[in-house]
Amino acid sequence: MATIEKRTAQDGSISYRVKVRLKGHPVQSASFPRLTDAKRWAASIESALKEGRHFQNAEAKRHTIADLLDRYERDELSKRNQRARDDRAPILAWWRESIGVRLLADVTPALIAEHRDRLMNEGRAPATAVKYLAILSHAFSVAVREWGWIESSPLAKVKKPSLPRGRVRFLSDEERPRLLQACKASSNSFLYPVVVLALSTGMRQAEIMNLHWREPKQAPEGAWGVVDMDTGRITLHMTKNGERRTVPLVGHALECLRELAKVRRLDTDLLFPSSHRPRAGWAIKPVDLRKPWESALARAEIADFHFHDLRHSAASYLAMNGASLAEIADTLGHKTLQMVKRYSHLSEAHTASVVSRMNAAIFGGAS
Repeated sequence: MATIEKRTAQDGSISYRVKVRLKGHPVQSASFPRLTDAKRWAASIESALKEGRHFQNAEAKRHTIADLLDRYERDELSKRNQRARDDRAPILAWWRESIGVRLLADVTPALIAEHRDRLMNEGRAPATAVKYLAILSHAFSVAVREWGWIESSPLAKVKKPSLPRGRVRFLSDEERPRLLQACKASSNSFLYPVVVLALSTGMRQAEIMNLHWREPKQAPEGAWGVVDMDTGRITLHMTKNGERRTVPLVGHALECLRELAKVRRLDTDLLFPSSHRPRAGWAIKPVDLRKPWESALARAEIADFHFHDLRHSAASYLAMNGASLAEIADTLGHKTLQMVKRYSHLSEAHTASVVSRMNAAIFGGAS
């Protein structure tokens, strides 16, 4: 409840000291020259305290963006793997440098939009700007839901840059055998099985390069998984979206790994270890295939093709062989269908045949 105390200064001026006490909240106090102002303020503070609004407003005036990002980095990012922390650290640093001194109470959608445009004007791609906004948005969401520092996120009203249609570059029927032959002829014996795995499973490069023959005693940082030759499957424990998934291991990919298992090294459980011997106490790292890969592309005369396009190739082949978008998303480990809609045009023939069979079943020979 509020109490108002009338005070008279030495010069004869009068002021009104207000104190608002509510169980579970610190005492709020202020002074006013007029009684009506004191009563109005007391009523508003009592109402805000009862509704839980005053504490949040006070926190927003007490903390800066830098405070928010520091706590987010300490409390939230510490739960993620090293690759995720390294990925987000420069983005958080950019926001900290750009608007870190601003109080949370002063952050508006207009301010965020201004820096969104600055990102674009600095030459960053729309997808990069979206990523910067998404990470800041997550930090604000945590501050709203868990810390009670602000009532709502200003990013909810900020429009994201429009993204271009996703790249769909896949190996044609003429390019694929040329590339596989060039990989098989490479001086690095790991290149061919790695490319076969990528084409047959759609796994990401980091997922493939960190595969183990058996469960590591201590999971290394980054994406890693385990090959089970008996059941013909790969279990990925750490993926880009943070969820475990199982990948079928069949056909030529399984044959390649069986051959690889015959000559596997005994000092590491990695499928594709580097030949470089680390110092004592250091873990053996996966082999670096960048140069052998680039040489194979040149030898096969394939232009405008990246390693990640092997994943696009696998998805495209699935689509062209009748897989639904949901099946492609499940195979590639996407949480939503948005990322696989780029392959929808490749499955149009399959979709048309499905609709045709459905119509034949329900209408028969009706005229």
